[in-house]
Amino acid sequence: MRRAIDHFSMLRRDDRVLVAVSGGKDSLMAWDVLRSLGYDADGLYVGLGIGDYSAESLRYARGFAQERGGHLIEIDVPAAYGYDIPSGSRAAGRVPCSACGLSKRHLFNQAARDGGYDVVVTGHNLDDEAAVLLGNVTRWNESYLARQYPVLPASEGFVRKVKPLVRLSERETAAYCVIQGIDYIVDECPMADGNRHLGYKEVLNDLEDRSPGSKAAFVFGFLDRVHARFAADVEDERATLAACEQCGAPTPLEVCAFCRLRERAAAGARSGT
Repeated sequence: MRRAIDHFSMLRRDDRVLVAVSGGKDSLMAWDVLRSLGYDADGLYVGLGIGDYSAESLRYARGFAQERGGHLIEIDVPAAYGYDIPSGSRAAGRVPCSACGLSKRHLFNQAARDGGYDVVVTGHNLDDEAAVLLGNVTRWNESYLARQYPVLPASEGFVRKVKPLVRLSERETAAYCVIQGIDYIVDECPMADGNRHLGYKEVLNDLEDRSPGSKAAFVFGFLDRVHARFAADVEDERATLAACEQCGAPTPLEVCAFCRLRERAAAGARSGT
């Protein structure tokens, strides 16, 4: 993690750091290591209303914070915003993972801005990045390829976002948690069934078994040799953003995607769909 932080200039020593924690091994490891390295790092848990899974994941996040003396900020999406992922995704016509990702990205950034944090840390590991990259390459999603980098710099309305686990596999993060005695939720989110990135992970795991080091070569080859060709797309895209009329978040439209999701979820709740 220190190597990734230094190589990509992710963090400064005086940064106020907000770690997005899910109760899983990756985010709890990230929070633990950053604190051990001396960073001023708090945790952020976003409860998405996914039945028992959300309740259980919150229990692990709270348990870690209480045991290790960390400060955990909690956001309850159903209580604060009036929808949960299962019903909200149906009403908005989005697949659950899309509604979940949209909600988390918005709320991570908003919580960091409201709390005066300099940077948001997420627990994306090497396996995650390789799977996302494979999906984006197979479809040549140029705007997504432009944003796939371990650091997204701060800009108007956005705090810096970093991924310090980018060099580490899921097996390594799990091993760290076992050695350090960190309890974490093991089950996959029940809404993720059928998520194509899980399929990409299976393909990449098979490739890694046959040719060890393939995931790292794929991801870091892209970062070192290819990413710069797409990077200008991010700057062009951000130059077109303005403040959302409802929440003030940066958006290319009058109303941001998060507020539109909330409106559709509210309309669905009123109609009983």
